[in-house]
Amino acid sequence: MLRHVMLPLALTWLAGTLVTFLVANFFTQQAFDRALLDDAYSIASNVRPGPDGRVALELTPRELTAALFDQAETVYYAVRRPDGSLLSGEPIGAEQPAAGEGYRFSEVMHLGQPVRAVVLRRRVADAVGAEAGDYRVMVAHTTVTRVALAERVLLYATLPQVLLLALLALWLWRGIARDLAPLVSLHDALERRDASDLSPVRVPPTAREIERLGQALNGLFGRLGGSVRAQREFAGTVAHELRTPLAGIRALVAYGLGHSSPAVWREQLERIGASEARASHRVDQLLALALADESDAVLQREPVRLDRLVQEAVLRHLARADARGVDLGARGLDEGEPQDLAVLADAALVEGILDNLIDNALRYGGRTVTVELRADPAAGTCTLAVADDGPGIPEAARRDLMQRWAQGPDGQRLGQGAGLGLAIVARYAQLLGARLALDAAGPDGGLRAAVALPLALLHRRRTLAA
Repeated sequence: MLRHVMLPLALTWLAGTLVTFLVANFFTQQAFDRALLDDAYSIASNVRPGPDGRVALELTPRELTAALFDQAETVYYAVRRPDGSLLSGEPIGAEQPAAGEGYRFSEVMHLGQPVRAVVLRRRVADAVGAEAGDYRVMVAHTTVTRVALAERVLLYATLPQVLLLALLALWLWRGIARDLAPLVSLHDALERRDASDLSPVRVPPTAREIERLGQALNGLFGRLGGSVRAQREFAGTVAHELRTPLAGIRALVAYGLGHSSPAVWREQLERIGASEARASHRVDQLLALALADESDAVLQREPVRLDRLVQEAVLRHLARADARGVDLGARGLDEGEPQDLAVLADAALVEGILDNLIDNALRYGGRTVTVELRADPAAGTCTLAVADDGPGIPEAARRDLMQRWAQGPDGQRLGQGAGLGLAIVARYAQLLGARLALDAAGPDGGLRAAVALPLALLHRRRTLAA
């Protein structure tokens, strides 16, 4: 992090320093050049045309040298007549102004050392006013002061930036190390942790991102812990619930093998088939319950037509109901508009609710089982119910029977179930945002199990309004 932060910042600061140096050096050179040009104008102000039409310098070389004296630099000058001959000074090989230019600066070598030179071109007239031509004044300074000043500007511009950058790097390094210390502790704690330990990790108060990472890890551990517990519970439950029917099947097989009568074999095979059916039904219920526990995070609701699902469920259980002498039917499928029977749910969970409620009614109910649908647009729900005319369930026991492994007296007497049917329905209803309600089917008893599901049309209206 320090590298990714400091490298761009250092490059940006250095680029800013370079720009600052270039700007400062430009204006400094402008000031030196202006002083150099002023010296040239000072010399030119002492050039006068003579009566013979030639120019003359009013100052002596000694006076010019004294006027141009500089403690730090060596100054050279030259004045050339319009014909190019040297009037005063010493020759300087500087660049000449182009046509239309009054002066030109240049960097040249003079007497083996670099100098900054300016050539000033001036026009003079003779005594009678006629133009006598152009003469040139050349002045050159050595660049010792210029170079030294540029070096000082560069040093004073760079050194504070480097010091500030070093202080910033130290401050960032300490701050980042302090804020990332919990991340190192978290890494060490996770590296030493046993694979079976899914308890939350301790995340001390630090940077918000690291706290969120710790919270996300603890949330993941919590979900994994719940999943592992559910798997262990499912494995233990399956082992426990299958032990009895499998032992019974083994006993039936051993008894049949001990006899040579085909009638005994047939009787034992029929019992084995019934035991296998009960074991398969129990496994299906256990799998459904395990699926319900895992479905909360992946559940996707969509509009579902309850009337169609009820018709299909009645047809699935009709043969079994006829074999038991039970009148299985449905009511309310043709009442109201089709959209009043469409709910926002998951079709597989609704089918699971129907299958378990109808199965329970066929097992423990009376001679009549009715699947009911009743839409209530004002409340925004459609109620799915299965009613029978059996002995019913006492009000005090209804809540207990919606728990896992709970059975009523009839279930314990018949030995047909495992106490999972209503628990599965209650869990499916919870996943769909509803609640399983158990009531008496009528004044004479019976049981009515109902689930009120939200209408899909109402949900769509709310979505459009939002």
